[in-house]
Amino acid sequence: MPKECGGGLREALAAAGANQSELIDAMEKAKSGHREGVAFLIANMPQRDLAGLKSDFILRNVEFAYLAREKSPWGRDIPNDLFLNYVLPYVNVNERRDDWRQDFYERFMPVVKECNTPSDAALTLNKEVFERLNVKYHASKRPKPDQSPYETLEAEGYASCTGLSIMLTDACRAVGVPARVAGTPMWTTVQGNHTWVEIWDEGWRYVGAAEQSPLCRTWFGGRAAEAIDGDMRRQIYAASFRKTSLSFPLVWDRDIQYVPARNVTPYYTSRRNVALKVLDKPDGKPWKATVTLRLDGETYARCHTGKGEDAAQLELPGGKTYEADVAPAKSSSLGRMLRREKAFTTTVETSQEDGQEIVICPKTD
Repeated sequence: MPKECGGGLREALAAAGANQSELIDAMEKAKSGHREGVAFLIANMPQRDLAGLKSDFILRNVEFAYLAREKSPWGRDIPNDLFLNYVLPYVNVNERRDDWRQDFYERFMPVVKECNTPSDAALTLNKEVFERLNVKYHASKRPKPDQSPYETLEAEGYASCTGLSIMLTDACRAVGVPARVAGTPMWTTVQGNHTWVEIWDEGWRYVGAAEQSPLCRTWFGGRAAEAIDGDMRRQIYAASFRKTSLSFPLVWDRDIQYVPARNVTPYYTSRRNVALKVLDKPDGKPWKATVTLRLDGETYARCHTGKGEDAAQLELPGGKTYEADVAPAKSSSLGRMLRREKAFTTTVETSQEDGQEIVICPKTD
């Protein structure tokens, strides 16, 4: 089992009570390549799932998540930590635990068969899922805000923005696109809350569920830009399955604290254009490399330098320090020179200025 799950896995099994045998059965029956996924889920499950989920449910969910990773054109390029946290999970917030994975895989993989990127797949699904399932928004006809996908279908297709976001997120995950529910408990300048979806395609992007707009070009983008970082009521959260120190605020049930979250407010309020390049030495030549930026211990963005233009263009929250994993392309001269240490890690900092240029140089001594 993965080291990161070690202590958490032992604690989870101890907390499972009478259901412990089901979780152990899932770990024992999992394929060798899937055991990391099973361990990750169990180590991060809330108590309700430790006590209630059965082995077959877990194994079926894991099986089809890895199948989507294998069959989608983008699946193998998704960083493993993002696959575990935003593709593999069977749930988003506190909704009913539906066994949707195989059904959604079989329904929607054919829908995205012509798509080549996670972004294309997400936008295609955002149109096709709701039309094919006859699902639409309604503020009062939906029975409750936090509906699972099948609860929405049982409600004649009526859902809140949260129910729509859960359905789109699950559809994205079913085809191997990292996705998560995001939202704010309270807008800053107008009344109300809102929930939407973030998807990852070499960086996080956002879209309104069942809304036909390009990524990051939504009606609520201006409102989100006015969020207040540090104000628990007015900042923006993204739901996580991996345990964090922060809880996703559920405005429909404020007593629930078991849904982990990340504070993503800076992406909406201080997003800046950044040009990133890697040089073989200071003031030297650009070279081909893959740069993975990690923020607060999780992959945030990935880019490729030296293709056509020597700098990669990114949109990143300003005023942040990122850990940068730099892997030179195998065919580059620097890659051959660094074959003993094929990658190196450094840190980069973003300013509050738009159009910042960041230059990374390897340490070759």
